[in-house]
Amino acid sequence: MKDEISRATSAAGRVRAIAVTGTHLVENARRRHGTYPVATAALGRALVGAVLLAQALIKAPDRLTLRLLGDGPIGAVITDADALGNVRGYVLEPHVALPLKANGKLDVGRAVGREGSISVARTTQDAGPYSSAVRLVSGEIGEDIASYLTQSEQIPSAVSLGVLLRSTGSVEGAGGVLLQVLPGGEEYALTLEGRVRELGPVSELVARGAGASDLLRAILGDLPDFQAAPTSAPYLRCTCSRARARHSLVLLGPNTLAELVQDGEAELSCHFCGRTYRYGPEELERMRKESSQLI
Repeated sequence: MKDEISRATSAAGRVRAIAVTGTHLVENARRRHGTYPVATAALGRALVGAVLLAQALIKAPDRLTLRLLGDGPIGAVITDADALGNVRGYVLEPHVALPLKANGKLDVGRAVGREGSISVARTTQDAGPYSSAVRLVSGEIGEDIASYLTQSEQIPSAVSLGVLLRSTGSVEGAGGVLLQVLPGGEEYALTLEGRVRELGPVSELVARGAGASDLLRAILGDLPDFQAAPTSAPYLRCTCSRARARHSLVLLGPNTLAELVQDGEAELSCHFCGRTYRYGPEELERMRKESSQLI
């Protein structure tokens, strides 16, 4: 099954749902970062969650950054997405191993931590940068995103995120759903979490072949006026480039660049994708001259 993004409304537009299937996306991220299982689950949930948030909160060409800063051993979980379905992300400590929970599930809450914050920063053309944060609820990421939307955006929301791994550590199923009550639909607010709970584990449904549209019909199909939009696709895609890395070096200033010239080489690696950019002494000298002109 291919990765998908699907949107739907019910109850005359007063209830909105967004679903994402992202098995290939999360598997690509696992391979790129070499994450251990619990870090794969945390990063996968955050990647899918960032896609859901971007679909709900921004429009092209704006961007959104989701940060989970907890006291758990994987440290920060940072993802960045746009409204077109492109997303990237990383965890600060990808090689963390923890015992399974009593129910046999990966302990994402302990890995992320239950003390800390979840923040969402938006870069928009119309209003400029905007950021807000709330306290973590559980570190399980889905509950934390729902709490953020309810508190900071004042939109009653329920979120389910899941990543199912094979015994080899590869991703068998990954996805998520976001269910929201919009103005005028307050009568449906009390049933949000129940609907998400009745859906069951999203990752298992995706692993069995459910698409994004299937998830939406399962969660909203019994309400009147169900309308689904055409599906699109999410992609793991980084925005780094050699030119952007070069610009970052120029901003270091002429003195630091002069030291790098003496060292003979500079190397910058992207946290989001692991790509490395190297610059030799001649190019560093050109950067030093450019930097001197900025002072």
